[in-house]
Amino acid sequence: MSADELAAPVRAFLTYLRVERRLSHYTTESYERQLNAVMALLEQSGVSDWRQLDATRVRAVVTRSKRAGLEPASLAQRLSALRSFLDWQVSQGALPANPAKGITTPKNPRHLPKNLDVDEVNRLLEIDMNDPLAVRDRTMLEVMYGAGLRLSELVGLDLGSADLDTGEVRVLGKGSKERKVPLGRTAVEWLRRWLPMRELYEPEDAALFISSKGSRISMRNVQKRFAEWGVRQGVTSHVHPHRLRHSFATHMLESSGDLRAVQELLGHANLSTTQIYTHLDFQHLATVYDAAHPRAKRGKS
Repeated sequence: MSADELAAPVRAFLTYLRVERRLSHYTTESYERQLNAVMALLEQSGVSDWRQLDATRVRAVVTRSKRAGLEPASLAQRLSALRSFLDWQVSQGALPANPAKGITTPKNPRHLPKNLDVDEVNRLLEIDMNDPLAVRDRTMLEVMYGAGLRLSELVGLDLGSADLDTGEVRVLGKGSKERKVPLGRTAVEWLRRWLPMRELYEPEDAALFISSKGSRISMRNVQKRFAEWGVRQGVTSHVHPHRLRHSFATHMLESSGDLRAVQELLGHANLSTTQIYTHLDFQHLATVYDAAHPRAKRGKS
C-alpha cells in the first residue's frame, strides 16, 4: 500500500475542519502539522493504513515524540489532534473504534510565578498620594495582598462585600463558592479612604472598585495599573495580580506553617493545590508533621 493510504483520510479530515467545522486557518494548519508528524512516525514503523493502528502503536508515537524532544504541552496537542482525527474516522465508518482513547501524555509541569519578598511588597505598597485613582490602586493592592484574592474575585467585589467593622470580605470564588476572609487592618484603613473618593466618579452600580468612567474596573485595567506601579515604585520583579496572591500564600505559610488554614484563605478545594501553589517540598511537610502530629512525637527513652 502507498503512503497515500494514510494521507488521503487526513486530507479529507482537514477539509471537514475547514468547510463543515469552519475552524480558522491557524487551527486547521496546526492539525495538519501534528497529523503529518504522526504519519511520518507511523511510516517509519511500517504502518501504511489507519486500520493497522492500535493502542500499542499510539503509545509508540507518544514515546518517540517525547524522545524527539517534544515538550509536554506540544505532546498533548499532538495526541489531541490524532484522537480527534480518529474519532472522525470512526464517525465515517472507516474504523471500528478509536485506539487513542485512554492514552495519556505526561502532565505539563505547573510553572508557578515567583513571589515578591516582603521588602518588595512593602516597597510596592508605599503609595501615599491623595490622587483618587492612586488611592484606589493602593486600596486594590492592599486588599489583594491582604486577603490573597484572585483577580476575578477582586474586580467582582461590591460595596456590600467588605465589612469594615469586622475586617472581613465576602468573596465569590471559583464554582460560585462563597468564602469569608480577613482583610487586615491596613486594607481596611485604605478602604475607608477610597470609599468617599469613589463617589467622585459617579458610580454606575455597586462595584467596589470602579474606573475613572464610573464603571466596574476591568481585569485588564487592574493588570495594567499594577504593572505600572511596580515600575514606578522600583520593584524589579514584574508586578501582576497572581504574583501578589502567590506572595500572600507564601508569606502566610512561611509565618504560620499552617497549610490547612492557607488552603481555606485561598479558597482551594484540594489541599494538594495549595501544596503545589506554595512550592512546598516534602521535607518541609515532614518537619511540620514531626513537630506537630501526636503520633510523630517519640517518647523519651
